[in-house]
Amino acid sequence: MSAPLEVVRNARARRARLSVDSATGRVRLVLPPRAPLKPALAWAEGKAAWIAAQRARLPQALPFEPGARIPFGDGQLTILWDEAAPRRVERDGSILRCGGTRDGLSRRVGLWLKREALRVLSDETAEFAARAGVSVTKVAIGDPKTRWGSCASSGTIRYSWRLILMPDFVRRSTVAHEVAHRLHMNHSAHFYRVLALLDERDPDDSRRWLRGNGAAIHWVGRES
Repeated sequence: MSAPLEVVRNARARRARLSVDSATGRVRLVLPPRAPLKPALAWAEGKAAWIAAQRARLPQALPFEPGARIPFGDGQLTILWDEAAPRRVERDGSILRCGGTRDGLSRRVGLWLKREALRVLSDETAEFAARAGVSVTKVAIGDPKTRWGSCASSGTIRYSWRLILMPDFVRRSTVAHEVAHRLHMNHSAHFYRVLALLDERDPDDSRRWLRGNGAAIHWVGRES
């Protein structure tokens, strides 16, 4: 098996199960707590063809490199790199101008996108919080693989920075969802009534977009 195998013991598992994570490409073998490891690994080895087929269907990596066109809100940004230009990354319409060494290009573009994500998400969180009449103590960003946003009872809302790569309506719908949790820390009927008032479109629109495109967003900025 060419891909690294992650073995996970799960108390609720009743049998061995293989999966390929669409966000990371990791191959995971889930086992019941007391299942013998050696035969399970042999079984997984026998599934090499299935694993290869699943990995072949993964989204294609989109590295931050000169000439790359990356999704950004409702449009795209093209990375224009000039080694002689200042290191600072600057947006000029649909162009992202970058200078400095080639080796540090990907990191600088990633940092610019994360700063922009924090700025936009902070502004939109304040906007929706004002509509809902709630307070948010802190807005933070990260790069989680299983959720696009989370709201803590302390009032902190955390988002995936990758929301900045998505259409505006998807990003804003995610913000509306997390702000609605400041009133209801659950997914009750009361929560969905608040969300229906806050969201500018049918929340199902963003859910459908995420189901169809969310995995590919995790591969933006990843090396081939």
